[in-house]
Amino acid sequence: MRADRPRARTAPGLAIALLSGFSFGLAGPFAAALLATGWSPLAVVLGRLGGAALLLVVPLAVMAARGRYLRRRHLRPVVVYGVVPLAGAQVCYFSAVGHLSVGVALLIEYTAPVLLLAWTWARTAARPRPATLLGAALAIAGLGLVLDVGRGADVDVVGVLWGLGAAVCLAAYFRLSADAGGDDGPPALVLTAGGALVGSAVVVLVGLVGLLPLEATTAPIDLAGWTAPWWVGVVLVAALSTALAYLTGIAAVGRLGSRLASFVGLSEVLFAVLGAWWLVAQEPTATQVAGGVLVVAAIALIRWAEPPDAPATTG
Repeated sequence: MRADRPRARTAPGLAIALLSGFSFGLAGPFAAALLATGWSPLAVVLGRLGGAALLLVVPLAVMAARGRYLRRRHLRPVVVYGVVPLAGAQVCYFSAVGHLSVGVALLIEYTAPVLLLAWTWARTAARPRPATLLGAALAIAGLGLVLDVGRGADVDVVGVLWGLGAAVCLAAYFRLSADAGGDDGPPALVLTAGGALVGSAVVVLVGLVGLLPLEATTAPIDLAGWTAPWWVGVVLVAALSTALAYLTGIAAVGRLGSRLASFVGLSEVLFAVLGAWWLVAQEPTATQVAGGVLVVAAIALIRWAEPPDAPATTG
């Protein structure tokens, strides 16, 4: 009976993690539709975080009115979450895109699971299992194929540093999410809503000081051949690809642990490719399909090698 508990806990955790990956994956196509009409990347980020904050402020206010779960000790993790995993990851990624191809920048960001493994290894001196290390290598190789980075990739040191910054921020997302909902950590709603508010303020500040342009238009967008008002794209990226994505992501990390959830989170790239094919007519190549198969195999290998309770305690 005891051996069955981790498996029963992992099954819904994997489903929630895949839902999170699906939600996150659609952010790219939604953002691409807005970018095509003249939105700057930073403006899309502000739409994501600001819109999510507006959507979540009502349930957050109800929670505050009832005096539940809101504690002074929650302030610090909420601020860190908003600055690092929310605003930091996206600002670093879009800065990397200014120096690198999109594929290379995203691949560097998605070295986050490997950084988590390395951090756990260094902190605990517990060497990951050989299958885990093999899964990490397969995941990175598969992402390289999915993103098709071998075609005309232009690499420079500044861009690589920005990409590594995004990877660190993404790793922080998985690690901080693991602490949400516990005895000392803030609940998922507080962490997501509060983090979105803080992240929005950071993005506005970045735009005001001129580090990145903050520009938006009211031109209609095109999604899967359907012409829609600009605000439809903002609502979709804020509600589906931000509010829902982060809430389910935090829930998945709570069930699976930060390391396993971070590898399942690689499914975001697969959903992004499929979403781009459907919504903005970017058909995947045979190489990308092969890479997707490799990523799925890597996730299955990590699932087999890392029991659900191990990442939660050591990740």
